[in-house]
Amino acid sequence: MTKKTIIKSFYFLLFTLFVFSCKKEESVNSENQKPSASEAISQSEPHPDSIKTNPVKESAAPMIQENGFYNAFAIPKDSKKRDSLYAIFSKKYSERERYAILALNRLDSKSKWNSDTLVVPAKIDTTLMAYSPFPLQLDILTDVKKFVIFSYPIQAYAVYSNGTLVKWGPTSMGKKTAQTDRGLMFANWKKKLAISTVKSEWKLPYNFNIHNTHGIGWHQYDLPGYPASHSCLRLLMKDAIWLYSYADTWILNPGGATTKAKGTPVIVFGDYPWGKRKPWRKLLEDPNANNISVEEMNRIIQPHVEKMISEQTNREKVADSIKTAKASEAALKETTSTEN
Repeated sequence: MTKKTIIKSFYFLLFTLFVFSCKKEESVNSENQKPSASEAISQSEPHPDSIKTNPVKESAAPMIQENGFYNAFAIPKDSKKRDSLYAIFSKKYSERERYAILALNRLDSKSKWNSDTLVVPAKIDTTLMAYSPFPLQLDILTDVKKFVIFSYPIQAYAVYSNGTLVKWGPTSMGKKTAQTDRGLMFANWKKKLAISTVKSEWKLPYNFNIHNTHGIGWHQYDLPGYPASHSCLRLLMKDAIWLYSYADTWILNPGGATTKAKGTPVIVFGDYPWGKRKPWRKLLEDPNANNISVEEMNRIIQPHVEKMISEQTNREKVADSIKTAKASEAALKETTSTEN
């Protein structure tokens, strides 16, 4: 074999090895680009109430997914892992902070794991006022001393005094088959412990009736994270106690058969997105997702302002009249007692 032939054979061998190496690398890259099982699942159509999360192994410890103003606290289905999560949750947040987090998710402590994800603020405000979906000021209510409004769409209530927001919180309103009446109503009578007319086993602490003929009222009861009541307006215990003291009752004529003056005005409005993603989950993408604008609130309230002010004025006159009559009666008894 000549020297020239040996050189040609050497270069041919190098070329063959190079081509084989390229094809092998191309094959490996092609296999690596195939989606894994977890990636295939993540690329499928998401459930309307789900959130975007990175795929994690089932055995991975529960963690908070940092998204910005609000974060997602994923809750595993396995009961043992839930216990582990509760320990982490309790260690990370104080009792008041846990209360606030659950309230934002329309949950009470009894129903704390009645969800697969908790929406958690990056900074906890235990008063909840930093997360209010309601406007802080409504000039349209300047002349209305007390006012309560319930939003069906976001399952939340708000309290205004002369147009200033003084409190807001979560609620669980009537389920789809037993929805709460919408529109303007007024606070009627109240009772610290009422018995449900639907089931006598249901005890309703700090019940405040707002629709006497339909038996609708607000009171403390379970908040499971969705509309679940038989038309009443469920509240957390602290909120039920607060509203029990805040709102004014009706004033009845002698004998109690007719109303002499109405109590605090209450409006229930809107509709819940039945079967769709829970509204507060949208906060993970947009911290203003649940906000109700001043314009929308004005549109809801405007048709009822004249009626509310009229009833308020009447109640003040009736209350003053009763107060004057009682004072006169007391003075008369004192005079009679002195003379005797």
